[in-house]
Amino acid sequence: MNDRGWRTFFAVLAGLAVIYFGTTGRGPDEPAGVSGGLIVLALLAALLVWYLTRPGNAA
Repeated sequence: MNDRGWRTFFAVLAGLAVIYFGTTGRGPDEPAGVSGGLIVLALLAALLVWYLTRPGNAA
């Protein structure tokens, strides 16, 4: 798999992890489901992973 494929894989994995841990850590009196704020956090995590895993300059 090329660099872009790995970057995409890890970015999607990070976003899914945020959604998973954001929905499983709720108490019994909190509403279930995925909120808009959780989606925004997942997108930010995916973008951060995408940015941090970019290839460097090989000078």
